[in-house]
Amino acid sequence: MHEIASDPVISWSEMKNWRILVTGATGTIGSALVRGLHAASEKHGLGIEILALGRDESKAEPLIKKYGAVFIRNDIREPLSLKGKADCVFHCAALAKSPDMASNPVGVIETSLKGTMNVLEFAREKRVKSMVFLSSMEVYGITDPALPFVSESMLGEIDLNSSRSCYPESKRMCENMCFCYFAQHKVPVKMARLAQTFGAGSSKHDTLVAAQFAKSAVSGKDIILHTEGASRGNYCYISDAVRALILICAKGENGQAYNVSNPDASMTIREMADLVAGISKNGVSVVMEKPADFEKRGYAPNVTRRLSSEKMEGLGWQPKYGLSQMYLRMMSDWLESGTAVESECASAI
Repeated sequence: MHEIASDPVISWSEMKNWRILVTGATGTIGSALVRGLHAASEKHGLGIEILALGRDESKAEPLIKKYGAVFIRNDIREPLSLKGKADCVFHCAALAKSPDMASNPVGVIETSLKGTMNVLEFAREKRVKSMVFLSSMEVYGITDPALPFVSESMLGEIDLNSSRSCYPESKRMCENMCFCYFAQHKVPVKMARLAQTFGAGSSKHDTLVAAQFAKSAVSGKDIILHTEGASRGNYCYISDAVRALILICAKGENGQAYNVSNPDASMTIREMADLVAGISKNGVSVVMEKPADFEKRGYAPNVTRRLSSEKMEGLGWQPKYGLSQMYLRMMSDWLESGTAVESECASAI
């Protein structure tokens, strides 16, 4: 949080006395944004008021008590009702877990489309100074494997006859909705296409592949691959991602999308599994075991894309942490918290 608040590229003074709404505030990215904005407000005397929107106040309790956030109970699928001004919105709410994409694809689409339209309507009515929509690298689909890097204009194919496509396709529609609100209503919205984001502050209960690998390393259990691990992943450390989101809010071009990814933290799932096994001091090995319920797990198709960060770097952003540091900092955070990592969760894609 200190690194976020100390970023010299962000014009913090422009956010003085802002009232900022964060949807999905109890999620990994949303909660990190709340903490980072609070740290910046304290460091620079900005007087920022943070509104944390969600459905479960008990999950938001740490943000309320420790970081002074004001909890707003609201199902994102329902219109937002909030008195007073709003200067900025970070729209982080979504159903983004692979099991949801496999078992509840209609719910994934509904949450994305209704939620984003509700937030855009709110931003239009409040005449916000800036809005950032959290999209995903999955909007790229299957890109040309010959491309050394994938920039924001290089969208690939998405299989419309796969229920798993509910997530990337709905994110594409939401991005188009954002652009249309900018074009028609002048809503100052930007889109952030996030790579998989993790690090210190990630939950031990996270189902993302990175957290599963880390659980294996910490608990001394073999890393179980449910596929051959040929798909290339793109990753970004949490504080690097939060700095990028705030920078997009402050300096990004309205109606534009930005990749938020560390190009040096890109490798295949198998390569990453071997890296984590090497980091572990518990004799962890990498084992391939395809589960009987493979089709129900909602795994994404294999991809080869390596995201370009050139557009983000044009705003002055530079990622600080590579994959080894990301894992070491996350595992150290877990161990320092004093809470054991459940060994039965120590398997991964």
